[in-house]
Amino acid sequence: MTGASGLDGVRKDGELPARESIPAIFDELDFQFACQAYLWALPLVSYAQWKSQHEEVFGATSSDLVRYLTYRDRLGLITANATTPYILNFFDLAETGPLVIDLPPGHTAGGVSDFWQREVGAMGEMGPDQGRGGKYVIVAPGATVPADITAEFRILQSSGVNIMFGFRTLDPDPERADALVRAVRIYPYRDREDPAPTRIISPDGRPWSGDQPRGMDYWRLLHRIYQSEVVDERDRFYLAMLRQLGIRVGEPFAPDDRLTRILERGAEAGELMAQANTFAKRFAQGSYWPDRVWEQAIVLDNSAQRGDGYDELLERASWFYEAVSFSEAMKSTTPGVGQAYLGAYTDADGEWLDGARTYRLHVPADVPAKLFWSATVYDADTRCLIDNEQQRGDRGSRDEDLRYNEDGSVDLWFGPEPPTEGRSKWVQTIPGRHWFSYFRFYGPLQPYFDRSWKLGDIVAADAAG
Repeated sequence: MTGASGLDGVRKDGELPARESIPAIFDELDFQFACQAYLWALPLVSYAQWKSQHEEVFGATSSDLVRYLTYRDRLGLITANATTPYILNFFDLAETGPLVIDLPPGHTAGGVSDFWQREVGAMGEMGPDQGRGGKYVIVAPGATVPADITAEFRILQSSGVNIMFGFRTLDPDPERADALVRAVRIYPYRDREDPAPTRIISPDGRPWSGDQPRGMDYWRLLHRIYQSEVVDERDRFYLAMLRQLGIRVGEPFAPDDRLTRILERGAEAGELMAQANTFAKRFAQGSYWPDRVWEQAIVLDNSAQRGDGYDELLERASWFYEAVSFSEAMKSTTPGVGQAYLGAYTDADGEWLDGARTYRLHVPADVPAKLFWSATVYDADTRCLIDNEQQRGDRGSRDEDLRYNEDGSVDLWFGPEPPTEGRSKWVQTIPGRHWFSYFRFYGPLQPYFDRSWKLGDIVAADAAG
């Protein structure tokens, strides 16, 4: 018999497998469980890792918001944009009870999601308040809405016990943006008569990592967050796999030597599968323009992660390996509203983007973005902003020093050394490290949706012509 992964020859036709081969067969079964569980758990482990950094590195509590303002602050954040600040924190509704989020009026985009990174509710300009602000109460799954709640509160029933609340300020004026952030209030509903002040804290340049941990740390973190989270009906078969891998509710995680070896291999192989699933996507949507390599980065159809007759397991694994969070606003279909994301994982010739080479990206005039656009470089290994000497990972329309061509187009350069055209259009890459890029449209306009405007591919300098 020809089998998978070292099981060749363990059974002859018409016979059961040799008794001495049974342990190897079960090892293979558990290894395959580990690979599948790795892909399934990516969004959950991602948020659990980020929450651990808030608590252990920044000292954040459930009365705080963490503001990522500088480039250095954002270096640990998977595929962060380098243009607008992020303000967020993680909350355990079992600890806080119903949670009030009081959002002031202003130019913000944000919302609440569970730890499977499903949107619980949008807030700000894309939410029901439409930028006018308001008070929201987040209630845990299965929990009762407070009986004395008044009409001034909008109620969001969470799909998970652990949640993330975050938003971005879209106002380009830093003073107005700062005032918006400081006006946000978060507190348990039970403390509404005398809420504690909401503290704004910062990473302050401290090194941190929001990408999923590798090796046994992946499984330890999965075990830890699994202890306090609700179980969706659709996940019960995966939980059966976790039982075989030593991850159970209410029991310590103490794998023996055999299981440790399998879990280490499973995490390594699972990440290889995640990388292929992300950087060489097999999804039907394909390139955004037939003659370009740019793709829609977000392959999920919706926040519920549900397709037609199936759940989006591989789509979810793809997006949440390379990024964090999802909201319907990130796949806007309304001109001038929300955002649109295109990803380039190779150059125009289909080769991985190499940090040792120099590339050009031609951005035609009249980019269809109502607010602004940006092109950003990410390290393929960490999926975070590139940690270069330049301490810069993007170029875009908000750059005051960006020099345009006479026709209104602009040529951006990516490479280890600045081009002769100057530094204002350049992002430094690192030899020995692959990278990828997002091109973001904030407030995408009709020429983006009808594809009448077309972005150039990233072209190696020796082929740029």
